[in-house]
Amino acid sequence: MKLQRMSGILAHVTSLPSPFGIGDAGNSALNFLNFLEQSEQSCWQILPTVPTCEHFNHSPYMSNSAFAGNPLLISPESLRDDGFIYDDDLNDHPSFSPFFVEFEKVCQFKEKLIAIAAANFQWEDSSCRKYAADFNRFIKTTKWLRDYALFMTAKEVFNQAVWNQWPEDIAGRNKKALDAFAAEYRDRITYYNVEQFLFSMQWKRLKEKADEKGIQLFGDVPIYVSYDSVDVWVNPNIFFLDKETFKPVSVAGVPPDYFSKTGQRWGNPLYNWQSKSPAIRKKIYDWWAARLAHTFEMVHISRIDHFRGFESYWAVPENAETAETGEWLSGPGIRFFDAMKKRLGNINIVAEDLGIITSEVEELRDRTGFPGMKVLLFAFDGNPDNAFLPQNYDTANCIVYTGTHDNSTAVGWYFEEDRTDEDRQQMKSYVNGNLGDNHQVHRDLIYLAHSSTAFLSIIPLQDALGFGNDCRMNTPGTTEGNWKWQCSSEYLTGEVSTFLRETTLRFNRGRKTPETPLS
Repeated sequence: MKLQRMSGILAHVTSLPSPFGIGDAGNSALNFLNFLEQSEQSCWQILPTVPTCEHFNHSPYMSNSAFAGNPLLISPESLRDDGFIYDDDLNDHPSFSPFFVEFEKVCQFKEKLIAIAAANFQWEDSSCRKYAADFNRFIKTTKWLRDYALFMTAKEVFNQAVWNQWPEDIAGRNKKALDAFAAEYRDRITYYNVEQFLFSMQWKRLKEKADEKGIQLFGDVPIYVSYDSVDVWVNPNIFFLDKETFKPVSVAGVPPDYFSKTGQRWGNPLYNWQSKSPAIRKKIYDWWAARLAHTFEMVHISRIDHFRGFESYWAVPENAETAETGEWLSGPGIRFFDAMKKRLGNINIVAEDLGIITSEVEELRDRTGFPGMKVLLFAFDGNPDNAFLPQNYDTANCIVYTGTHDNSTAVGWYFEEDRTDEDRQQMKSYVNGNLGDNHQVHRDLIYLAHSSTAFLSIIPLQDALGFGNDCRMNTPGTTEGNWKWQCSSEYLTGEVSTFLRETTLRFNRGRKTPETPLS
């Protein structure tokens, strides 16, 4: 990755303004690209774009597929413009809040539209049939699609039961049984095929528009997948599961850290890195290579969430209620990244190296050459040697954030009850400010981030707007109220754009043009 000074905004697609209850890959995203362009931003960082589910409160980090696209991100307006639905279909929707995503209402509306689109696509005289050749090509070339469609259909047929509770021949992937199942439920299989084709088509257009504007899409790859996913169903041998029940023996998490006093028990199955079988290790590498290749078809840069898990990972007993008990086990280390580079060439990976980071993790990050992350909200503890303070960045090969989607907003952090005046004054002193000057805390931190030596400065949209913790995206260790924040269009003003542009240019982070690519 070229170390050109630049800046960007962190805002998940779901958080963008939309009249349809949730941001999408159509006009919502295109309008936001225009805002970024006007604001001289070079990057747009998003959260994972995989499907989400009600059971996990629509967390993008617990998906039923590591490859599929989230159907909630499909644009109704683009469906209409492409002839998959009509004006009456588009206009027949409930009223939605402009401030938070009402997932239940949004899911019902989007599922209805996709069902209409799939039905219209089967009609020979429909205008959307012009995409038939593209659809057939997508079906033939998308290797993961058949399994995804089968998995999602089986979830419906078997009342959303976890896959290891399905009939034995389906859970065990008997070919004859799967072929018969696919024939019996052909219409639902088609529905999911069309769903993913629509997502793929719209996302491809979005990426092309970002390329035209010289804006890098910055994605996110969760290191782990959900147990109840097509990935585990299809590839049980690459995960650490009980050989008879196929249930996890241990699950993923982290011990107590910055984010949670009791640690985080994520519950994801662990990869079978401890296996002595070369065949299993090869299967893990094959799966990861395919996953990363797919990721970089969609984005230009991608963070690997919980990068430290490749050096060592916290294995929590499956029956433990919290992540306070567990053990560190060795990950694949540099061998994994050497293998990925050999297969895929140079890829723009960012190492999420927050939490409990050892010298061994730092050594792995440095050997890969991947930039790490610096978070300003972690910097103000009174320790002048704090690694998150800008003067302590020992390399430009890092990305500085005011905050991430997992912690308070800048304004929320500043006014939290347990924040001391010493904390506040330390922060203010770094921008030559006074404790009583509280009206632009967020802009103080943006100034500090942009002025740092880090080659990339990323600002959450909430911090660009000066919003408090009522607009926080996620609180680790909790399950309610997360992932719902949505920005109303009225807040993306010319004044905000002007501030971002002027601050970005002041610190030589101006937008790079398509003629001078970042990678």
